[in-house]
Amino acid sequence: MIKNTLGLLILLLSGALHAHTISGTITNQENTPLNGVGVYNRNTGNYTYSNNAGAFSLTNVSINDHIYFYSLGFKNKELLITESQLDNPLNIVLEEAAVSLDQVVLVSNINAMSSFVNVDVKADPVKSSQEILRKVPGLIIGQHAGGGKAEQIFLRGFDIDHGTDIAINVDGLPVNMVSHAHGQGYADMHFIIPETIDNIDFGKGPYYADKGNFNTAGYVDLTTKKTLDKNVVSMEVGKYNTLRGLGMLKLLESDDDNAYLASEYLISDGVFESPQNFNRINIMGRYHHKDDAGNEVNLTASHFQSKWDASGQIPQRAVDNGSIGRFGAIDDTEGGNTSRTNLLVNHDKQLDQHSRLKSKLFMSKYDFELYSNFTFFLEDPINGDQIKQKENRTLIGGETSYDRTIHLDQNNAQFRFNTGIGFRYDDVNDVELSHTINRKTTLEQLALGNIDELNAYGFFNINYKLKKWNFNPGVRLDYLKFDYENLLTTAYDQKSENKLVVSPKLNAIYQASQDVQLYAKTGIGFHSNDTRVVTANNGERILPLAFGADIGTIYKPKNRLVLNMALWHLFLEQEFVYVGDAGIVEPSGKTKRYGVDLGARYQLTDWLYAYGDVNYTYARSAEDPSGEDYIPLAPDLTSSGGLTFKGLHNFSGGVNYRFIKDRPANEDNSIIAEGYFVTDLNLNYSWKNWSFGLIVDNLFDTDWNETQFATTSRLFNEAEAVEEIHFTPGTPFFARGKVSVSF
Repeated sequence: MIKNTLGLLILLLSGALHAHTISGTITNQENTPLNGVGVYNRNTGNYTYSNNAGAFSLTNVSINDHIYFYSLGFKNKELLITESQLDNPLNIVLEEAAVSLDQVVLVSNINAMSSFVNVDVKADPVKSSQEILRKVPGLIIGQHAGGGKAEQIFLRGFDIDHGTDIAINVDGLPVNMVSHAHGQGYADMHFIIPETIDNIDFGKGPYYADKGNFNTAGYVDLTTKKTLDKNVVSMEVGKYNTLRGLGMLKLLESDDDNAYLASEYLISDGVFESPQNFNRINIMGRYHHKDDAGNEVNLTASHFQSKWDASGQIPQRAVDNGSIGRFGAIDDTEGGNTSRTNLLVNHDKQLDQHSRLKSKLFMSKYDFELYSNFTFFLEDPINGDQIKQKENRTLIGGETSYDRTIHLDQNNAQFRFNTGIGFRYDDVNDVELSHTINRKTTLEQLALGNIDELNAYGFFNINYKLKKWNFNPGVRLDYLKFDYENLLTTAYDQKSENKLVVSPKLNAIYQASQDVQLYAKTGIGFHSNDTRVVTANNGERILPLAFGADIGTIYKPKNRLVLNMALWHLFLEQEFVYVGDAGIVEPSGKTKRYGVDLGARYQLTDWLYAYGDVNYTYARSAEDPSGEDYIPLAPDLTSSGGLTFKGLHNFSGGVNYRFIKDRPANEDNSIIAEGYFVTDLNLNYSWKNWSFGLIVDNLFDTDWNETQFATTSRLFNEAEAVEEIHFTPGTPFFARGKVSVSF
C-alpha cells in the first residue's frame, strides 16, 4: 500500500515538473483583444479559446511543444515553447488576412464542422434572409406564400414544414414559435438582416444537452455582429420592381463600448401575374460593452414588420389545360402581415481563467395574420375555401449557465462541465382559424382560443478529454405545461396538461491524428406538440421522442482540404399533429430514417474556394406495409455546393447550386414531387470604398417548382375533386444590381 502511494506521488510530481501552464492575451495589430481565438497544442491535442478580454490559459504544456493560434480572418501563428515562455505571460498579436480554410484547425470539438462551414459563410456571405439556412449542409428550403411566410424546411429526410424538427436561435433568442396559428415550431427568420450575421453554429441530430424543444433533426444557432468594422450603405435594384435598401451605422465606438444601428427595407412585386405588393422593414440596434474585469454585455433591440399578397399554390391541371399560366393564381387574394419586436440582453462574465457565467433574458411581441386557400372550392363551392389564421403573442424567457474547466496534469487530461437552467413562456391570445372570403369577410370561426405554454428546463453537460479521446455525456430535463381556453363555447372551457421529459446524450470523439477525427453521437430529443393537441388528447403521448445515432469522420489530408462523412439513424415515436389549416388533429405513426452525409471543402488558392455536400436519406413509416410507407415530401437525395473567389484584381463573387431529387408526395409514391437543379451567381467589383455588384438567382432560367404538395382540391367549374400536385413555381432568371459604400 505504501509502495503504491509513493509511486502515485512520484507520478504526480513528475507531471507537475514537466507540464506547465502558459497564459497571456491575444490582440490584433491595433491592440484590440480578440475573443474566441483557438489555442491548440499540436503535441498533446489540448486546446482552449481566448475569453472576452483576449486572455487565455493552456495547461499541460512542455518545452518544445508547438502551440497554434488561429481564428478566421487572421493568419495562423505558431509558437515553439521555450523555457522562458513557460514562466512569463505571452502577448500574441495576430495579423489580419483574407478568410481561408487553413485558418481552421481540426480539434476534438463536438461540432467541429461548424468551424469549417463558417468559411463558406465568410467566403460567400448570405445575400437574403432566404439564404441563411441554406448554409447548413444538407438543408433545403422553399417559399410558398409570397415571400412573407416562413420558409418550408427539409433536412435529413424530414419535411420539417416551417420548423417542427429543427431548433433555431439567433444570439440566444428562440425563433421557433410553439403552438403557432399556422404550424407547430413556425420559424420566421425574416427579422434577421443578412449582413449582420457573423457566424453559424449547427448540429444535426438530438445530441446536445443545451438544445431542447424541436432539436430532433438538428439545430441552427446564428450569431450576429457585436460591432461594425465600417459604416455601410447599400442599394439593390432588380426585376419585378424590386428595391432593397440597407444601412449599418456606428453610433458609438471606444475601447469598452460600441453601438450600431442596422436597417433594411425591401419592396417587390414578385414574379407572379398578380403583384405581391410585398414590403418588409427591419430595424436592429446593438450595444456592446466589455471591460478588463471579464464582463461582456450585449443589448439588442429590433423590430420587423412585413405584409404581402400571394398567388398561392396552384394545381398542375389548371396549368396543363391553359386556364392559368405557371405564375398565375386560382385565388390571388391570399397573403398576410406579420411583425415581431425583440428585446434581448446577453451577459458573459469571465469569473477566472477556468470558469465562466453566461446569462440571457429576452422578450418578444409577435403578431401574425395569414390568408390561404389550398383546396379552392372543395368545402364551399360558392364562396371558396379561403382561411384566416391569426394570433397575438408575447414571449419571454431567460437562461443562466455556468462553465468550468479543470485540468488534470498527471493524465494530460481536461475535465469541463457546463450546467444551466432556463425557462420560456408563451402567452398567445386570440389564436384564430376562420373561413373567410376576399380577406374581408369572416364567414365562420372554426377555432378561437387562448394558449399559455411554459417550458422550464435544466441541463448538465460534461466534456472529459483524455489524450486522444473526448467523452461528452449530458442530460436535459424539461418540464412543459400546456393551457388552452376555448373561446367559442358559451361556458368557460379551459383545459390544462403538463409533462416532464428526460433527454440523455452521449458523444465520443477520437482524435486519431492532427488530421483525422472520428466521432460517435447518440441521444434522445423531442419536439412538443401543439397545446391544442395536448389538451384534446388528455396529455397522452404529447412529447414524441426522437432516438438518434451518428458515426462519422472529419479528415483534413491537406492544410487546405477538408472531407467529412457521417452515417446516421433517427427513429421517431408516435405523435399527434395539429393541422392548423383545418383545425383538426391527425395521428401519424412511428417513423424511421437513416442516411449518409458527405462533404468537401477545398481552398484551391488564396483567392479561390470550393465546397460541396451530398446527402442521402432513406425515410419510411415504421408501421405501414411496404409500398404504402413513404413519408410524403421526404427528400432522399439532396446536394449543394459552390465556387467562390475573392481578391482577384478587386473582383469577388461566386456561383453556387442546390439540387433535390424527385421524391414521393404521398404515402404510396403514386404522386411525385419533381426535383430541381438551380444555379445562382453573384459578382462584385470594389473600387476604393465603393462596391458594385450583380446578383442573379436562377442563372440558367430553369423551370422548377419551389414547393409542392399532393392536395385534393376542386376548381369552381369542376364536379369532382382531384388529388394531384399543387405547386408554387420557383423564381425564373432574376437579376438585380447592387451599389455599396463603406466609410
